[in-house]
Amino acid sequence: MRSLRTAATGMSAQQLNVEVISNNIANMNTIAFKKQRAEFQDLLYQTIERAGAQSSDSGTVVPTGVQVGSGVKAGATYRITSQGSATQTGNDLDVMIKGRGYLQVLLPSGETAYTRAGNLATDDQGRLVTDDGYTIEPAITIPQDATDIIISASGQVQVIQPGNTDPIEVGRLELATFFNEGGLDPLGDNLYMESAASGDPTTGTPGIDGFGELMQGYTEASNVDPVSEITALIVAQRAYEMNSKVVTTSDDMLAATAALKS
Repeated sequence: MRSLRTAATGMSAQQLNVEVISNNIANMNTIAFKKQRAEFQDLLYQTIERAGAQSSDSGTVVPTGVQVGSGVKAGATYRITSQGSATQTGNDLDVMIKGRGYLQVLLPSGETAYTRAGNLATDDQGRLVTDDGYTIEPAITIPQDATDIIISASGQVQVIQPGNTDPIEVGRLELATFFNEGGLDPLGDNLYMESAASGDPTTGTPGIDGFGELMQGYTEASNVDPVSEITALIVAQRAYEMNSKVVTTSDDMLAATAALKS
């Protein structure tokens, strides 16, 4: 029976849906995490009677026809890049991107990755790095004797040193934007790579020409809404149950057919 296979595709689709939702919920407290949404498409249709076909010698035509679908498939797991809320940390090296843009990160392979997680630190040489120790680009080194660090909304990094009351600029943070942020390739560890879908990065100064501003002492929270995710989880669970009911019903119909006696 076609309904067995159709319902099986529905169960498989809802399983993927639950997996996406569970990943969103698991990352509720991940800095700058962007939630995903599973999107689905209907499968091919078998045409039993084609719409518009002539139904009589007098020229009458079939108005709608008869078509039977074969189920559903996953179309995409779309990443929603809406802004997360601000979380105050009190750490001078933490920065939140308020608006569009990603910090640039130099990977050990020499490639450049991108992140919105602004929980930065310094390594043993005073360079600004991510929590995995990857260097932020352009490279910025904080002097060892710095008594205060100031990061402006435009990315200017200044320090106060003993014996000098005037701030000294040691570098400037830059941001990268993409035409299609949802097309970035996730690496894990809050990192993304450019892809053919995202397009090439455009770099620039924070707060200028559409780039987001920086907020020192804050990090961006996940944009996961717990209430929406739990609601979506319940809907997915019920959809899975209904598809499993179709499988059970189809099996009962097959059993009834097999029990027929001549």
